[in-house]
Amino acid sequence: MIVGTPDVQAGAVGSGAVADEAPHLYLGTSSWLTCHVPFRRVDLLRNMTTLPSAIPGRYFIANEQETAGACLQVLGRLLQDPTATAPLPEPLLDALAAQAPPGSGGLLFAPWLYGERTPVEDSALRGGFFNLSLETRREHLVRAVFEGVAYNTRWLLEAVEGFLRHRVDHIRFIGGGARSAIWGQIMADVLNRTIHTVQEPQLAALRGVALLAAVALGELTWAEIPERVPIAATFRPDPANRARYDALFREFLAFYRATRGIYRRLHRRRSLFV
Repeated sequence: MIVGTPDVQAGAVGSGAVADEAPHLYLGTSSWLTCHVPFRRVDLLRNMTTLPSAIPGRYFIANEQETAGACLQVLGRLLQDPTATAPLPEPLLDALAAQAPPGSGGLLFAPWLYGERTPVEDSALRGGFFNLSLETRREHLVRAVFEGVAYNTRWLLEAVEGFLRHRVDHIRFIGGGARSAIWGQIMADVLNRTIHTVQEPQLAALRGVALLAAVALGELTWAEIPERVPIAATFRPDPANRARYDALFREFLAFYRATRGIYRRLHRRRSLFV
């Protein structure tokens, strides 16, 4: 009998990032950014800790962004014809995002549709668009969602690097959201890190369980796993977008600081809006 492992641990193995402090980013309905570590640690301020991983004697940094791909699903429902029976296809959303310029014309999206866990623990937070104008079109809305999730991921990256006490590079990318080439490039630009999308990224957890079984049977070693998880695409930061995304990320954080009190007051009065 070979014992399996939960989804996060399986995805970590299936990403190929099994070496200590080798990072991977998962982007599905929710999102996380983590890596294996040889130590135990807790960060109460940013709501992160280490939990046992599928690799004996190793841990992974436990964190989560509550909504990531779910934000795009919600926007898709809002944009589609109300009589439609199927959601807007992912390629169409990618194409719309590609029509808007980097930075979405200054439009910001807060991706906190179900509160947030990391790097802030705040169940009262809610999402929304900020800086809408008469020039805003639906392609700006779509790209702003892609970018808003990326800004939140950059916020989480800073927390993870603080937890590790050093910078990480060359992040492996898994999950259904990793099938989007434009999201991969936006992540590279916003995070200012090289992003490696693995082959069949949506199957990373399934691959991880298979690799775990191979190691348990003695057919594979942990050190051989990275070469068994091929990279399908690599996205490098575009220097032309650096200043724009740095400025918008600062505004993203400023938006959170300026509005968190409003969210909490509305949360306390939520019975008035039901």
